[in-house]
Amino acid sequence: MNKQIIGQRLIKLRGDKSRKKVSGELGISESALRMYETGQRIPRDEIKLKIADYYGLSVQEIFFDDQNHKMCGF
Repeated sequence: MNKQIIGQRLIKLRGDKSRKKVSGELGISESALRMYETGQRIPRDEIKLKIADYYGLSVQEIFFDDQNHKMCGF
């Protein structure tokens, strides 16, 4: 999966919530979330699980599915 596509998905999932709010609720730094969203880094597996749980999706849907899926609107 392309880092840019994952980043776009994370931005879309975050919606109008601030990066500060989401990163705080995930227990990660704001700069780490920014790097995930801009495609500079891919989160570690434990962070992928936190992100998936936070958005009510599976790790597979966010980080591995190449096809568009209904839940995220990608």
